[in-house]
Amino acid sequence: MLEKLRQIVYDGNMLLLKTGLVAWTSGNVSGRDPVTGYVVIKPSGMRYEDLAPQNMVVLDPQGRIVEGKLQPSVDAQTHLYVYYHRSDIMGMVHTHSPFATAFAAAGKSIPVYLTAIADEFGEAIPLGAYARIGEEEIGQEIIRSIGTSPSILMKNHGVFTIGISVMAAVKAAVMTEDVARTVFYALQIGQPDEIPADEVHRGHKRYIEKYGQK
Repeated sequence: MLEKLRQIVYDGNMLLLKTGLVAWTSGNVSGRDPVTGYVVIKPSGMRYEDLAPQNMVVLDPQGRIVEGKLQPSVDAQTHLYVYYHRSDIMGMVHTHSPFATAFAAAGKSIPVYLTAIADEFGEAIPLGAYARIGEEEIGQEIIRSIGTSPSILMKNHGVFTIGISVMAAVKAAVMTEDVARTVFYALQIGQPDEIPADEVHRGHKRYIEKYGQK
């Protein structure tokens, strides 16, 4: 079932490992099928080296296992809640990537100090309030606080990213860590200046409309 989506979700999970965003068994990637509404997600507690496309878990929107012999990620309820409340989202990622999670641990958002932040995110990367793991509380806070950003830092927890595809969400996770690292180093040197809001809007619009091959 959903062979192509299983492969994409598997590839997304392996990219988290390849780019250094996860350690051991932490983190997860999911994707939603637009036809059935089913969600494919990484199984719980498995090392990335032991994953394969066929052991991704298929869930229905209520969280029931449709196909798969393994238990889904403990973050499955978070993913399902976000999918239910954001029909535009088809991919979601969770990591504890070190630099971005350091901001989350400190209870700080990441302001638009870099043109890369303006381009990729279009606004400051927001901070969500602390929420309990395991049920719908994290999903509720994501929906409440993420705004139009593809990424949010959850206080004392880590990073969640969303996208119109699995790979868009993976890209957002990679770029969140990339800008968090640069901002962290910049703060060791001095206090960066925020880019004015109108310039952030201009840069993000230009990036969306003109960057890459069309």
